[in-house]
Amino acid sequence: MKHLVEFPLEDGSTVLVESDEPEKGPVVRGIAAHEIAETAEQTFEAALEKIRPIAAAIIAKLRNLADSPEQIGVEFGVKLGAKAGAFLASADTEATFKVTLTWKREPSR
Repeated sequence: MKHLVEFPLEDGSTVLVESDEPEKGPVVRGIAAHEIAETAEQTFEAALEKIRPIAAAIIAKLRNLADSPEQIGVEFGVKLGAKAGAFLASADTEATFKVTLTWKREPSR
């Protein structure tokens, strides 16, 4: 069941994120979202920092192609959890990446 996780931001404010993690304790209906939100164990920025090495590794490998592209685009889903922070979203047991490589060649004269 989905529930809300409150992530503190580095500037002191917070953001609520819907999570698929199992809730702790009983489900309570009819109260405000801020009353049922679980507080994350790290900041939102710290949670997202965990996925930076994944993106960097993909980009680095694609930039090192023998005929490297001029533009690289990588898309992947990210999920957030109160304890785990940010992690790759997966519909099953495998992660899916959408990679776009673009080469812009000038026409031959």
